[in-house]
This record gives sequence, C-alpha cells and structure tokens, in this order.
Amino acid sequence: MASVSTVAPATPALLSPGRPGYRRLSLALFVAGLATFALLYSTQALLPAVSGGLHVSPGDASWTVAAATGALAVAVVPLSALSERFGRRSMMTASLVVAVAVGLAVPFAPNLALLIVLRAVQGAALAGLPASAMAFLAEEVEGRALVSAIGLFVAGNSIGGMSGRIFTGWISQAWGWRAALAAVGLVAVACAVVFRLMVPKARNFTPRPLSLAGFGRTVGGHLSNPLLLRLYAIGALFMVVFGGVYTVIGYRLTGAPFSLPQGVVGSIFVVYLVGTFSSALSGRVVARLGRRGALYTALCTTSAGLLVTLMDSLAAVVAGLVLITAGFFTGHAVASSSVSRTATQARAQASALYQAAYYLGSSAGGAIGAAAFHAHGWAATVAMGLAAMAGVAGLTLYGTLEARRSAARSHVPGRAPSA
Repeated sequence: MASVSTVAPATPALLSPGRPGYRRLSLALFVAGLATFALLYSTQALLPAVSGGLHVSPGDASWTVAAATGALAVAVVPLSALSERFGRRSMMTASLVVAVAVGLAVPFAPNLALLIVLRAVQGAALAGLPASAMAFLAEEVEGRALVSAIGLFVAGNSIGGMSGRIFTGWISQAWGWRAALAAVGLVAVACAVVFRLMVPKARNFTPRPLSLAGFGRTVGGHLSNPLLLRLYAIGALFMVVFGGVYTVIGYRLTGAPFSLPQGVVGSIFVVYLVGTFSSALSGRVVARLGRRGALYTALCTTSAGLLVTLMDSLAAVVAGLVLITAGFFTGHAVASSSVSRTATQARAQASALYQAAYYLGSSAGGAIGAAAFHAHGWAATVAMGLAAMAGVAGLTLYGTLEARRSAARSHVPGRAPSA
C-alpha cells in the first residue's frame, strides 16, 4: 500500500512592486500614515490660536501636542504586544477607529485641561498603528522593497502633517481653531474608511500567545542589542529637532519681524511635501550611499537647515524648513527601516520601542524647544536642534567605527569571521 506523503503548505510569496497586492498595501498604509500625523499634530500649527482662544500661555498650549505624542510613546510598546496576538491589521483598524472617534470630540473641549486629556487619549489610541504598520510591512514585503515601502508609509506621515497644518491654518483664520480641528477629524474619518477597504489580509502573520514574562524577555532582548539602541536614539534625536522646530515655528512667524496671519503660517507647512519625496526616495539614497551614508546626509541637511533659519528673512526661514524636513524624513525612514531589518524576531516590539523613543523625542523637543524659545528666542531653539544633531553624528560615527573594527577582526588570519 502506497504511503501518503504530506506536503507542508508553501509560504505565501512576499509582496514587491509589480506583484498583486503591493499597490493596495502601499495605498492603505499611506492613508493610515496620513491620518496618524494629521490627528497626532492637529493642534501644533494652531498653538497661537489655542493660546489666544483659551487664554493660556504658549508653554501650556504646547502640552496639547506633547500630551498626544507622550501618550503614544507610553502606549506603543504594550499595544504592539497585543498586535502579536490579535494581528497587525486588526490593531491598526482599532487604533484608527478610536483615534478618529476622539478626534471628533476634541473640538468641543471646553477648557485646556479637558483638551489635553482628550489629546492624550487620542495619542494612546494612535499608538497601535505605527509599530504594527512597520511589523506588517516587514512580514509581507520583500526585504529589497522594505525601505521603499516604509518610505511610502512615512510619506503618508508627511502628507498628513502638511495638509493638516495648511487646512487648519486657513480654516482657523476664517472660522476659528475649533472648526479647524473638526475638519481634521472628518478627513481622518475618510482615511479610516479607505484604509479598511484597501488593506489586504495578512498572509505571513502567525498569532502568538500573550505572555508577560515572554514580553519582558523580548523587550529586554531588544534593549540589549547595541545596534537597536543606537537606532532608537537616532530616531529620538531627529524627532527632538522636528518636534521643537514645528512646535515653535508658528510663534516665530506670527511674531515680529514677520507678523504673519494664521492662514499664511499654515501654508508654510507645504514644505512637508519635501518630506514626502525624501522619505519615498530614501531607498535610493541607501542603495547609493549605504545606511550610515544616508544618515550622515540626513543629519548634515538638517543641521544646515537649522542654521539657515537663523536669518530674519522669510525666504531663508522657508528654505531652512525645507532642508530640516528633507533631512528629518530621510533620517527617520532609514532608521525605522533599519530597525525592521535588524530585528529578526518580535518585530512589532522592536518597531514599538523605536516609536516610543521617536515620540518621546517629539514630546521632549516640543517642550524644551518652546521653553528655549520663550526664554532666549529662536537661536536657543536652533541650538537645541544642533545639539541633537551632534548626538546623531556621534552615534553614526560610532557605528561606522564598530563596523570597520568588526570587518578587520573578520579578516584576521586563523580567526572565524564575526557575525
């Protein structure tokens, strides 16, 4: 009697440009990224209007941004663990639904305290999206296309940040900051619907049981990886600059010597389009210069932009913002994709730790940048940003030297190559 052989089911092919499903996945995560940044930073461009409307200081108003990013940073790691059990797609959907629901309530907050609470809840809800998205892409997309795919997700971030700030600026000028926040909420509703319709089912996800001890070991393992730690610190330092600059820039441009109206200040954020292109093209930069070369390029571009903004010329400030935005989004795309590439297990937690560091950097940059600006002016905010970029330079240089030492050790006669 012939034996019956069992054949293990083939692993579904990973997605890449040109294969069915890749375009749908890219579009779904693009609109998810758009909604994430539009909601997360919805009050940032409106801070002068919020200060005036609620009769609070700029420092107090800045907490409407810092509370959201800080809550996201705290919640992102626990929610990433839930995504290991319930799936990336389900977690991203739930995050968008809750964040959108809160976003529709935010315009009706009667005072600053409740506004900050709602913004914190919104940030915590959004925490389930970015880390799950990175892990989802790492599981479903071919390695050679991963940087470009994550770059498109980050490009959605930049579009969301840009459109949210432009629309809110003009709407606030015409109808007030509450109407502007309501408009952001309605846009996010549309993004959530498109995301759910377009995102394909996961084909390479395997649910894992929830285990507190296992979760602790996983997180501890990632935090003991020197390369991951450097990448987390690099992401945080880039975001210190970005969070600080874009939290404070509205106050600088509405004050002397520029004295621009809120709508015009909002339009300045069209420079986010530069981030859209730089993040989407980050894969090509890495292919030509390598990951560390791309990071050097990003930090030099960001630093140059900071210095250019010191001039009391609107054209110079806009040019500086262009450079800062291009450098930031390139650095973020490279660092975040390197985390997904470095972590071979529990990628959601690895990406979540990156997101936690990234958004803690945003909260710190916004708070410190605002305090520095109101104490010593724009030059103090720029000095904070340059100090952060010096940190990125040191970490990247250290990584370069470590790679050279490792390569030298691997060529020692009679010694096995290092891993």
